[in-house]
Amino acid sequence: MKTEEKVGIKSYAGYVPRYRIKPKEIGEVWGKDGENMGKGLRINSKSVPSPDEDVITIATQAARWAMERARIKGIDIGAIYVGSESHPYAVKPTATIVGAAIGATPLMTAADYEFACKAGTAGFQTCMGLVSSGMIKNGMAIGADTSQGAPGDALEYSAAAGGAAYIIGTEDILAEIKHTCSFTTDTPDFWRREGQKYPSHGGRFTGKPAYFKHITECTNNLMEESETVPDDYDYAVFHQPNGKFPAKVAKKLGFSKEQIDPGLLVTRIGNTYSGAVPLGLAATLDQTEPGDRILVTAYGSGAGCDSFDIEVTENIKKIKNDEVPTIQEVISDEEFIPYSIYAKFRRKIEGGH
Repeated sequence: MKTEEKVGIKSYAGYVPRYRIKPKEIGEVWGKDGENMGKGLRINSKSVPSPDEDVITIATQAARWAMERARIKGIDIGAIYVGSESHPYAVKPTATIVGAAIGATPLMTAADYEFACKAGTAGFQTCMGLVSSGMIKNGMAIGADTSQGAPGDALEYSAAAGGAAYIIGTEDILAEIKHTCSFTTDTPDFWRREGQKYPSHGGRFTGKPAYFKHITECTNNLMEESETVPDDYDYAVFHQPNGKFPAKVAKKLGFSKEQIDPGLLVTRIGNTYSGAVPLGLAATLDQTEPGDRILVTAYGSGAGCDSFDIEVTENIKKIKNDEVPTIQEVISDEEFIPYSIYAKFRRKIEGGH
């Protein structure tokens, strides 16, 4: 996908709940070596939402900060797309609630997206099409999750919470999205049926034929269409279900550790699913200078990828706002909790009246 005029990011911000739990704490409850499990996943801790936090509150806070950073009012937002696999309501859109909370309603268009962990970047592409066609002036794409992991399952060591919001437009952009493409197949590596509380996964099957194949194909397609190579990019952000996968796929594609480190947040906050790549990109943008180039590839189980070729503009200097915390400042506000409090917060203990 290429547009006739420049389309890009006008503002961004992210939010991550302050509570954390360590893999060791989880393992001790289930008679497993949680510390070694964490080392294997390269996750030191993961974020935990408090009882009064969900995808709506996370998305709303990120959206408010994004608007404040660019001094954009709600009436200037024409569309909101919220990507998540943990929307609070099965039937009732998150996007309309966020729109009302930030003063953006009535919106021209709004919707909730689901595509596992790439639902947020699918919103990027929709907003790009709407603003480049002139249907709206600004669109907001949000990726946020309070992901689930069954008690004792491997997912419980990584499933976390957080999200980021992006305002997409054609004027005063701080980073131009020069190109985007997607790669999608029917690969059942991860799923959750209606009514089920926790997802199921294909174990090792989620790696080679799912994550690695799709990210490799999509990223290579983007570079071929953009006529670029890894050395043309200052930074790269890949979906991060754990700390091992993005490092491995980056090396396979020819990207260095230095290129991916600024956006690699999973070691400190776990896998935030739809929020993972948006948060990683936000952390990277916090460190960029005009002219820097970023390659981004999000992955969603089921399975598909969205890739983006992004170039930072001079406007990155104007967007700095001390009232809005950087991603590193957000994730540095942390409080560790024991499994008993974690289980209470995540409603893993059933029963009682």
